[in-house]
Amino acid sequence: MRAAAALLAAVLALGAALPRPGLLPHGPARGDARLRPGDDESSPGLLLRRALRLYGRAARRLYVGTNGVISSQDFPRETQYVDDDFPTDFPVIAPFLADLDTSGDRGNIYYRQDDSRDVLEQALGYIQAGFPRSAATFVPTNAFIATWEEVGAYQELSQDTEPSTKLNTFQAVIAYNHEDTYSIFLYPEGGLQFLGTRPKESYNVQLELPARVGFSWGDSDDPKRDGLFHSLASSERALRGLERESNTGIPGVWVFHVGSTEHVEPGGGQGAAPAVPQSPPEPPNPGTASYPHRASSHTAMAQRPSHGGPVLLGFVPARRDTQEPRGDGGTGQSFSANPSSYSSGQHGVGVEEDVHFNPDVFTYSAASRETCAQHHGQCSPHAFCTDYAAGFCCHCRASFYGNGRQCLPEGAVHRLNGKVSGSLRVGRASVRFQDMDLHAYIVGSDGRAYTAISGVPQPAARALLPLLPLGGLFAWLFALEEPGSENGFSITGAEFTQNLEVVFYPGGETVQVTQTAEGLGPDNYLSLRTHIQGEVPFLPENVTVHITPYEELYSYSSSAVTSSGHREYVVAAGTANQTLSYRLRQNITVAGCPHARPPARQRLSVARAFALFDSHEHVLRYALAARIGPAPGNHIDQAFLFHFPQHVPADDAENPGASPCHDGSHACEAPARCQPGVGTEYTCECPAGYRGDGRGCRDVDECSEGLSQCGPFSVCLNEPGSYRCECRGGYQPAGDGQACVPLAPPSDPCEAGRHRCAPGDRARCLSRGDGHATCECLPGYTGDGIHCSDVDECAESPCHPAAICYNTPGSFSCRCRPGYAGDGFQCTYAAEGNPQRLTPCQHERMYPREVPPLGDGHVPQCDEQGRYRPLQCHSSSGHCWCVDAAGQEIAGTRTAPGTTPPRCGSPEPTERPPSMCERWRQSLLEHYGGSPRGDQYVPQCEPSGDFAPLQCHGDSGYCWCVEQSGREIPGTRSEPGTTPPCLPSVAPPSVRPEPRPDVSPPASGTFLLYAQGQQIGYLPLNGTRLHKEAAKTLLSLHGSIVVGIDYDCRDRMIYWTDVAGRSISRAGLEPGSEPETIISSAGLISPEGLAVDHLRRAVFWTDSGLDRIERARLDGSERRVLFDSDLVNPRAIAVDPVRGNLYWTDWNREAPKIETSTVNGANRRVLVHTDIGLPNGLTFDPFSKLLCWADAGTKHLECTFPDGTGRRVIQSNLNYPFSIVSYANHFYHTDWRRDGVIAVNKETGSFTDEYLPEQRSHLYGITAVYPYCPGARK
Repeated sequence: MRAAAALLAAVLALGAALPRPGLLPHGPARGDARLRPGDDESSPGLLLRRALRLYGRAARRLYVGTNGVISSQDFPRETQYVDDDFPTDFPVIAPFLADLDTSGDRGNIYYRQDDSRDVLEQALGYIQAGFPRSAATFVPTNAFIATWEEVGAYQELSQDTEPSTKLNTFQAVIAYNHEDTYSIFLYPEGGLQFLGTRPKESYNVQLELPARVGFSWGDSDDPKRDGLFHSLASSERALRGLERESNTGIPGVWVFHVGSTEHVEPGGGQGAAPAVPQSPPEPPNPGTASYPHRASSHTAMAQRPSHGGPVLLGFVPARRDTQEPRGDGGTGQSFSANPSSYSSGQHGVGVEEDVHFNPDVFTYSAASRETCAQHHGQCSPHAFCTDYAAGFCCHCRASFYGNGRQCLPEGAVHRLNGKVSGSLRVGRASVRFQDMDLHAYIVGSDGRAYTAISGVPQPAARALLPLLPLGGLFAWLFALEEPGSENGFSITGAEFTQNLEVVFYPGGETVQVTQTAEGLGPDNYLSLRTHIQGEVPFLPENVTVHITPYEELYSYSSSAVTSSGHREYVVAAGTANQTLSYRLRQNITVAGCPHARPPARQRLSVARAFALFDSHEHVLRYALAARIGPAPGNHIDQAFLFHFPQHVPADDAENPGASPCHDGSHACEAPARCQPGVGTEYTCECPAGYRGDGRGCRDVDECSEGLSQCGPFSVCLNEPGSYRCECRGGYQPAGDGQACVPLAPPSDPCEAGRHRCAPGDRARCLSRGDGHATCECLPGYTGDGIHCSDVDECAESPCHPAAICYNTPGSFSCRCRPGYAGDGFQCTYAAEGNPQRLTPCQHERMYPREVPPLGDGHVPQCDEQGRYRPLQCHSSSGHCWCVDAAGQEIAGTRTAPGTTPPRCGSPEPTERPPSMCERWRQSLLEHYGGSPRGDQYVPQCEPSGDFAPLQCHGDSGYCWCVEQSGREIPGTRSEPGTTPPCLPSVAPPSVRPEPRPDVSPPASGTFLLYAQGQQIGYLPLNGTRLHKEAAKTLLSLHGSIVVGIDYDCRDRMIYWTDVAGRSISRAGLEPGSEPETIISSAGLISPEGLAVDHLRRAVFWTDSGLDRIERARLDGSERRVLFDSDLVNPRAIAVDPVRGNLYWTDWNREAPKIETSTVNGANRRVLVHTDIGLPNGLTFDPFSKLLCWADAGTKHLECTFPDGTGRRVIQSNLNYPFSIVSYANHFYHTDWRRDGVIAVNKETGSFTDEYLPEQRSHLYGITAVYPYCPGARK
């Protein structure tokens, strides 16, 4: 470990960031494999020498992808995951998930598995820096290293653009042994030069999606739920902190425990490594109340000044003391998908990494109060989050009930599962039981609760019959609610602890019950753990217990629910009956909403109560039917008065007839009992097991005074008011519950040889400790443990292609072929004893690869230097194609057998440069992967390079004529089955064609229109709810990319911008309307935002390519530039026709802003320029007169008055909004992470609905269509 310690010391000495030597060694010199260059490449599955545990599962292969990911499964196409948020559909370790590209010598991606000592020691040093205690004994035996070195972001290059010089370097390491696994992310200083990538579908729209860093489990076992995931960073602010922040104390080094548990555990939760210098804690801010942490070392680490910003603490559900400081003011956390759903149906939304708090280190001030933006992930998927003046709360939605953190459907059947343990004294017998099964069945529609406890040994099971409160808890939790009342689950949810004390009369036996709810499990089953301790009266066999209906008062506060009462029950044996009773007190601690007002008191009415013991099934059963309603003002339970005199009304408290035993004014000291006398007289009596005059009682030590009845081989243990007998080691209670008999331990079938396992060289026997055993095949064998067969690892080709694999029983070995040197996993060519690496072309000649769909292996042609020749031909099929320097086929160059081969390599000086048509065609072919589908447009070019006069869209049948520049000639588009006359000598027809069949008129009423690539979608509203079933395509626009969209309410026409066609068009909503271009490509580069002024009959738009704000008449006339200065990236634009004001956003990353002017361009000024990032969407609400925007950088939805005052945040946890519109009491915005339309309530800020089109692609602009013109002048 000396080398690792020296390296860590050198890294820590620099302090500010991780130097490049801090990365684990990598590259060809270490035998790394190199991922072939490209945009969406993945490695073959690398068979691991030892299987590793990942997310609690075994993984035998690992795959490395171009886009900054490692997986235990092969990758899907990048379109299925690269632009989406976590969770992914397949297991992922993502040090930097983004659209990366190594084409054109833009970096290398290396990977290997390694078991060398220096690598394992360096990895272990990092792991123990993050986990100094739990990893103190961890010794890795294997490592997998993947390094992305100087890789670039995907970029659509044209003749006028140069490749970006911003390149990223980072590394992921997986270190593991046969029991556990850790993952390390390393970001060297200057390694992250870009933080996001542009989606391929963004076309001319300047948009960047931040990278994602974290882990995803893949598909969930439950098809209705997304899988679990852990997000470390997915915003620019978080990504900037990766180099200089850490969870190990070493800047740029992040360590995670990913092996033996379903949760990812971040490092840093056990205190910083001793070698890390710690800065003194920052002094507390004035007026801030601080609550100490359990471990001071955590606090020191959390309060250490960060390099990039404030450091907060987070938690992982499995470890409440785990820290993960980060420089973005955020934390990482493992959680299941949909923690704060704003969806209906099965769709949910992942949560950003900066949304959770640590309950053990918490400071509060008005400036740093807890908000829904930070903590909404604690809410149920069926709840909404509300901010209060001093914090936030979760509230269940309509048709659900609970405390907001857990919500259940109203009126449904619910189930509870749990375990019951404890120790009871029954008469003179002591009974212990452990993890007995408890099941409860709840009929929520009428408040019935059925409870069954199985396996409790006698005589305790029969003696528990009167203890109805065991099942009574569930009656209160799920009681039928009367109007204005709430049952227990509506207040506690699935997080509470009940402490119950019951005293039986006349014997004074006392029992304590603790029931702890442990959350909702699969299928919304509530999990409960029950512990019972104390003494209960003995009940003989063949008796029944009858419990009369009762009422009970519950008193509520924000943190506890209390009740008390006196119950009578009848013990019947044949014709003999005896009435007995007990007194109970219970306290239920809850974590309810501290900002809501619980009911002061409520009355639980139990109309039916049954208790029975089934001796055949050995099951104890309780059944209750209960309702809960308001406590009557003129009736107060006497037991309640006894324990809670502070709640007694003044006129009742002054009643002279009340007994001091009832009103709590007696002087008896616990544990003495107050016995009422005549009038106000009373006596104090010590209960059994105590001595004294009642004013003071002292415990009798039955053990020391020889009063116990403990038998031989037992130990007497004194308890307050009683004693218990425990059997000595090696003994157990006899059948009578009093004597102790020798314990006969179950024999070990593995040691005794009483098992059916396969021979020891193939399987192992595992004793369960109960006299039974299980069998498990050894590594290298497969089967059920009884029958194990050898695994032929060689069938998976684990060795280097220049090596031979030898299968052996339970294992395999690899040996390099003659002429090669290496360990069999990595082989190099040896020329006269000196190892030389073959070039990729030479290596492929020896081991040809298949070329789909030609089938047979292709032997490439190499030049004298071993490089690929530019022209490659398949020897058996006759196909030819061009390749790049890496041997990858260039899309669109393959020719059929018998035809002239393509011209490959650098063009001769006499050749003309590619034309615009040819460049566009080549770009689209590469974008489509070389093989466009029938529904994708590819331009047709003449041999001279000019656009062919006739252009057709795939196999759709639509054709049109184009100008020399490739622009469509208006009015020439034909229907399927006909071809327009596009010969140069024939002029295009002057008459317009018949109405297009792809214009589908909408129904009446209010609806939304949204832009989605080549179509405009129609989404009607039912009130403010999204009527998703009626959604459809309104207008198909082949070859267009629609971005901005707005509506003219007077002429019922929609207007839109087209960044692919560089135009602005319109179409009526009446049947038979034909799209019409009003502004052609002349003078437009990237028209994006668009707004219509229905009063002035004008249209306004932004052009992010020209950096302009322009206006024109609705027919395109009188066009003029309003602004062409002080603009960098103008995007959204909105107009207030009534007041004549214009608003627009500029998402200049250096200085984003929102500006305003009059519609004529006068009085230009900045409205908002602070605390904004990427203001993509902008809308003016004509009803509330508010200007509102959606920001993809801050993830906020905010509003302000038109003069810039009154700014407030509506929702602070958007995903990646693009456009927004306001209608009634809702906002609707398009989202690029969800690829859908999201609804947000204006008053609460809660997500209320979402619509995800079946065709998955990015949505752009959105507008609302009213049946009238809003806000017109009167």
